[in-house]
Amino acid sequence: MKKRQGFSSSIGMVMATAGSAVGVGNIWRFPYILGEYGGAAFLIVYLLMVMLIGIPLMVTEMAIGRRGGEDASKSFKKIAPNTKWYLSGLLGIAAAFIILGYYNVVAGWTLKYIVNAATDVFNSSITPDKTTALFQNFVSAGLEPIVYTFIFMGLTMFIVYNGIEKGIEKASKILLPILAIILVVLAIRSLMLPGASEGLKFLFKPNFSSFFEKKDSILVAMGHAFYSLSLGMGIIITFGSYTPKEENLGKVAIKISVMDTIIAVLAGVVIFPAVFSFGLEPSQGPGLVFISLPNVFGGMYGGRIFGTLFFILLSFAALTSTISLLEVVVSYLIDSKGLKRSSATLISGGLICIICVFSSLSMGSHLENFTIFGKTVFDFLDYITANIFLLVAAFMEVLFIGWFYKKGEFMEEITEFGIDKSNLTNFVYFSVRYVIPVMIVVLFIVNNGLI
Repeated sequence: MKKRQGFSSSIGMVMATAGSAVGVGNIWRFPYILGEYGGAAFLIVYLLMVMLIGIPLMVTEMAIGRRGGEDASKSFKKIAPNTKWYLSGLLGIAAAFIILGYYNVVAGWTLKYIVNAATDVFNSSITPDKTTALFQNFVSAGLEPIVYTFIFMGLTMFIVYNGIEKGIEKASKILLPILAIILVVLAIRSLMLPGASEGLKFLFKPNFSSFFEKKDSILVAMGHAFYSLSLGMGIIITFGSYTPKEENLGKVAIKISVMDTIIAVLAGVVIFPAVFSFGLEPSQGPGLVFISLPNVFGGMYGGRIFGTLFFILLSFAALTSTISLLEVVVSYLIDSKGLKRSSATLISGGLICIICVFSSLSMGSHLENFTIFGKTVFDFLDYITANIFLLVAAFMEVLFIGWFYKKGEFMEEITEFGIDKSNLTNFVYFSVRYVIPVMIVVLFIVNNGLI
């Protein structure tokens, strides 16, 4: 039997798994959610949710993967034979597959914006109306965004095609440090802008009255902690299966969560001082990155360089996530269906490209009138993964581990067979058994409008 691939080192494993968590959500989504929900108050509640949900669930998923030693579905079959719990893994695999069908579209936009910034499209004559029109015309153009999407998917497939150690691990070791360096450079430049202190005050001075003005604030923080750490997607289970037995899963989960949060906060340090310096509104939603920030770069000394660096940063963040998502699907095809890595990568990548075409076309006049349950293809794929697939998969995981799996075997896996007997392991089990299931149910009910 051919030996299964795995990470070559502890640092490689941490970097690859952290790369799966560090994505467009950190650079794009997290800052605009902070803007909409009152800044620092949201950040505090988000960190609380990372501790209550993120770390325990991440430890659980890594334990399932390492215990089973296979893809996200087959690992369940190994540790719970002749049961239906493997359906949780299948949901995660399906979620990863579908997410790539629209996430790659957004990733393609970042490549286009690197070109725009580098060719000085965002110059001193740019206006908010022009950046709005530029974005809307591009995403609805038809062929051009699809070409950029395919380029990005090609990069993703190339890395995954080369395997765990030579592909994903090597890429993560290169991309994450570069990403961090670019973030620090951009943060320093942003802090040099006049009025930058107001952005820092918004980011780090809590305003709970503003936070609680919106009834869904806590749920949004909970949902973002869940989504940002790549939970329920099969990624952590898959990477857990590549993780050596001597790794302390609790410490690994903490390292990944800290890295993910630092990147997100640094992104806020880059964006909010610039937003306040140029008199923009911090609660502008998704358009903050693709519409508002180009105006900032246009009016900033050295804006051409810093704008290019910013969108390179965004594309690197996207790439660290897309390679992890694709690996979930590829691992399933290798372990459960017996395909070679080359065939699994080409088949899954090709099918995802087809979905990407429909997602991209739904952003413009080509397919905007074609809806599924009242949503465009892009929005529907986003909705069913974030609000149904991921939540159901994670709920089944914690239900299985907390109530049906032998506590002793689970504790063996997360304590390295009794070596680590810290309070963290007891907290993880308590959270998995009682806290996370309740939170997931609440999130599912509210997000799907069931009350």
